[in-house]
Amino acid sequence: MPQEVRGVVAPGRNEPVRVETVIVPDPGPGEAVVRVRACGVCHTDLHYKQGGISDDYPFLLGHEAAGVVESVGDGVTDVAPGDFVILNWRAVCGRCRACLRGRPWYCFDTHNATQRMTLADGRELSPALGIGAFAEKTLVAAGQCTKVDPAVAPEVAGLLGCGVMAGIGAAINTGGVGRGDSVAVIGCGGVGDAAIAGSRLAGAARIIAVDISDSKLATARAMGATHTVNSTDTDPVEAIRELTGGHGADVVIEAVGRPETYRQAFYARDLAGTVVLVGVPTPEMTIELPLLDVFGRGGALKSSWYGDCLPSRDFPMLIDLHLQGRLDLGAFVTETIALDQVEQAFDRMHTGDVLRSVVVL
Repeated sequence: MPQEVRGVVAPGRNEPVRVETVIVPDPGPGEAVVRVRACGVCHTDLHYKQGGISDDYPFLLGHEAAGVVESVGDGVTDVAPGDFVILNWRAVCGRCRACLRGRPWYCFDTHNATQRMTLADGRELSPALGIGAFAEKTLVAAGQCTKVDPAVAPEVAGLLGCGVMAGIGAAINTGGVGRGDSVAVIGCGGVGDAAIAGSRLAGAARIIAVDISDSKLATARAMGATHTVNSTDTDPVEAIRELTGGHGADVVIEAVGRPETYRQAFYARDLAGTVVLVGVPTPEMTIELPLLDVFGRGGALKSSWYGDCLPSRDFPMLIDLHLQGRLDLGAFVTETIALDQVEQAFDRMHTGDVLRSVVVL
């Protein structure tokens, strides 16, 4: 029978979030109910609150989560009650043209739960990225559940559900960073720092972190950056070239999502180098580049969707690396908080002194 749980709801554009009673239905075919153990506070949740995603209020926020499967619906075979899982927002279909070409990380028909969770008064909720995990329990498509080693701490595991996976994947999957490469990362928030950690994991010889905050650059160095550039008073393109023998970096990862920083990334790469855009721009942003420069510099200009990850492949691998001490996912957790502290966590995002606040239930 349906269950009543507590969840963090965004009632309207720019209105403060509040903890409300959420009705979670029993799982239908292909669905699962997950008891949430931890969920990171991501900028995407703030965008939902501000109306930057859609106007389909009220939203049940939270998507960067880990928990334990409580029950499953008919036809579910990949996960079972009791499994410890990371929730992912791109459940691949296995049937679309991308999946059939052997590129499921580009799946064009990802799916979510068919049923809707509701408020106590019956109003349907829109779960953030089809997950809605700022709640004691949530209903998702079973394909959004990826089983991993339960030895990992939930507040660490959940980060792979969005931001940390996006950054690591931008380096390893999209950028193809390899041993001995030079890498520059522009923007050292959570995603940028994850790209730095991913580049170090891949064996990059030189990792250059660029930001306007000295404190963020210090954190970037702790994550694996070999050099830092404060672009407030230094031209980052010239600095990156100087640090790479005058050539530019093999891979430049833009983790801001602005035309100005993308242009810097474009000109800071070596000939035949790669630019990876993982920072998310807003709809009105445009960029103009000389077409001759696009042609003449060669290489690749890529965007990275969710780190081009395949959850069933990447989540267990990265968790294993963390448990082996080779990837410090715990370094991304700045603080743990309760459900009723999410609004304050959004406020802290503006100060720039947190990588991740994580709700622990």
